[in-house]
Amino acid sequence: MRFVDEVVLPVKAGDGGNGAVAFRREKFRPKGGPSGGDGGHGGDVVLVTDQNVGTLLDLQHRPIIRAVRGEDGRGSDCHGKCAESLVIRVPVGTIVFDNDTNDLLGDLATPGQSLIAAAGGRGGRGNMRFATPTNRTPRQAEPGTAGQERTLRLELKLLADVGLLGLPNVGKSTLISRLSAARPKVADYPFTTLVPNLGVVRLGDDRSFVMADIPGIIRGASEGAGLGLRFLRHVQRSAVLLHIVALPADLEDTLLRDFDDLSAELVRFDEQLAARPRLVALNKADLSETLAAEPALREALSERGFELVVLSAATGQGLGALRDALGRMLVERGQPLHEPMQPEDENPGSCEQDRTDQ
Repeated sequence: MRFVDEVVLPVKAGDGGNGAVAFRREKFRPKGGPSGGDGGHGGDVVLVTDQNVGTLLDLQHRPIIRAVRGEDGRGSDCHGKCAESLVIRVPVGTIVFDNDTNDLLGDLATPGQSLIAAAGGRGGRGNMRFATPTNRTPRQAEPGTAGQERTLRLELKLLADVGLLGLPNVGKSTLISRLSAARPKVADYPFTTLVPNLGVVRLGDDRSFVMADIPGIIRGASEGAGLGLRFLRHVQRSAVLLHIVALPADLEDTLLRDFDDLSAELVRFDEQLAARPRLVALNKADLSETLAAEPALREALSERGFELVVLSAATGQGLGALRDALGRMLVERGQPLHEPMQPEDENPGSCEQDRTDQ
């Protein structure tokens, strides 16, 4: 399976059933009068969030999705049956737009939340509805109205308390694998991470938070360099950003320049996201070059109002201090910390998937 976070989905709600024109023809009721029933309402197209769904893959390349039409009315005062709604299950965090007008239709950010994406047509009235004292034999009925038809654009934004940022190969995937049960791909070449990952980080026995790791951002990402900025949407809901910096192998770039470059890309993508509380972590503290660069970086970041923590994702050095700092920042932001999940559910829908089909 592939991780898909944006799809265009044509939907068509069910049409309403037609009203009936009928008259009673029963023994002992020679003047039974009109008896045409109403048509049933068409089915709605409803989006419902499901925690067991982690991607929009199942909705990709789907032809138009049609709900069922309402039944027509019949004689003997029989109304047509209303059609059931067509339920489409989507991941928690799905945002729904009208693709033609770009209007926001709904933000499905909680489990079990629903949205009527296309409303079914109303059933037409039968001729029994048109009977009056002066018109006792009406021969008119209404047709059902057409169900709503529109093209939806679904965008997935993952729900995480802390979002990981950094250039490629600074150790984001290694860090989330050390802090949680997430097991993203880790390798020594750029852009190892191709899709977002989620992991639950424990803070003692009674508290935890969710961390999101996204592919690395590089200079010029806003112009399409690397993987671009499309994955930044997955940290837009995060209350706190964790910015990882590390010395590159060739030592051609400085840590502060890397920090400034990624900060500039954040501003180009979303100024509100760039203004979010951010903790900076200097990774690879097991290297002597990193320790030598720490004092200057700490001083420069302090002047800009950022706190620096030093760690080594490879050896585990400084991970406890990092967890405590992130927990404190979340509490200061008023972000509720969650009850820890059971061990088998500790990774709530990691989005890293086998990509051998590409």
